[in-house]
Amino acid sequence: MRTALTELLGIESPLVGFNRSPGVVAAVTNAGGIGVLAATGYTPEELDAQLTWIEEQVDGRPYGVDVLVPTRTATGDPADYLASLRAQIPQEHYDFVDSLLAKYDIPPADTASAGDRFAASVGPEIVQPLLDVAFSHGVALVANALGTPPPAMLERGKADGVPIAALIGSPKHAQRQLDMGVDLLVAQGTEAGGHTGTIATMVLVPEVVDLAGDVPVLAAGGIATGRQMAASLALGAAGVWCGSVWLSSHEDITSPAVKAKFLAATSGDTLRSPTRTGKPARQLRSAWHEEWASPGSPTPLPMPLQPMLVDQAWRRINQAAEAGNDGAKALASFFIGQVVGTFRELRPAADITREIVEDCEEVLTRLAPSRD
Repeated sequence: MRTALTELLGIESPLVGFNRSPGVVAAVTNAGGIGVLAATGYTPEELDAQLTWIEEQVDGRPYGVDVLVPTRTATGDPADYLASLRAQIPQEHYDFVDSLLAKYDIPPADTASAGDRFAASVGPEIVQPLLDVAFSHGVALVANALGTPPPAMLERGKADGVPIAALIGSPKHAQRQLDMGVDLLVAQGTEAGGHTGTIATMVLVPEVVDLAGDVPVLAAGGIATGRQMAASLALGAAGVWCGSVWLSSHEDITSPAVKAKFLAATSGDTLRSPTRTGKPARQLRSAWHEEWASPGSPTPLPMPLQPMLVDQAWRRINQAAEAGNDGAKALASFFIGQVVGTFRELRPAADITREIVEDCEEVLTRLAPSRD
C-alpha cells in the first residue's frame, strides 16, 4: 500500500505502532510499519539507551518518538519546581490514597516513586533534553500527544527534516495544529486508550481530513484489525496510528496481572477518568475508579499533581497484584482502548502488525470493483 504516510516516512505499510516498550517499537518497524516510542517518563540518559537499542534491532529502518507536552498544567516555582508542585497537593488527597490502599490491604512498595520524574518530564522547557536526545538519534518522526507542539519542536523538526505529528481529538484542535504548521495530524477518537476526547473515530476522521488539505491525517482509536484499518483509509486517512492493540503482544512490558484482566475484559469495561494523570484518559475500569467516584472522595488534581500523588500507589498495586494479592488485582488497571474486547491471546507484535496489514489489503481487494 502506498499512501501519503508511506511516502513521507519511507515505510512499507501505512501503520504506526505507538508503545512504551522498545521491543514493540522495533517489532512494528521491522514488520514494515513504523514503531513510535513513548518517551515521557524516561530520563534523557535512559531514552538515549533505549533508542540505541532500537537502532541495533531495526538496521536503519525508520522509527519515531512521542513526547507529552500538555498545553495546560499546574505551574511551579522554577527555583524549586518539584517541591513547589508537591506543596500544592492537599493533605486530604494523601489521606484518601492512604486509606484506599489500606482498605485493599496493599503492602508498601520496594521501589521509589517515579511521580516526580513524570512531573519533571512534561512542559515545553523541561522536555527539551528529551527532544535533544531524539533528534540526535536521527528519528524519522516526533509526535506530541497533548496540546500544540512548542515552537522549538517545530523549528527543530523543520531544520532536521523530521516530520512533527500531533494527536488531536476535535476539529477545533486540528485547526490549531494546522495553524502551528505540523506535518501530520493524528485524529484520535474517543475509543482510544490513554488521553482522548469525546468524539468517535468514525465521525472525527473525515472532519479532520476535510480540514487538513494536503497535510496527511492518520486515524486512531478503535483500530486493531485489518477491517478497521481499511475503514480508516476509506474515511480519507493516510494510515493508522495503533496503540492499545500492542498491549496484547508479548513484547509489551505491562504487568502480566493486568494483561490477564485485558484478556478477560469486554469492550464495555473501559472508562475515561482523570484519576491517574489529571486529564481524562481511557483505561480499564477497576475498583480504583469506583473508590474515586464514591461519596466523599476528593476531586482529582490537574496534571502533573495527580500523577505525583498516585504514582507510588500504582507501583504498590502492581507489585502486590503480581504477588497474587486479591485487593491489588481488584484495583489493577492500565490505559487501554475499547478494542480490549477483541483480545483473545498474547501474540508477537510483528505477527499483529502483519495480520492487520494483510487483512486490510484483502478487504480493499475484495471491495475494489472488478474490471472485466
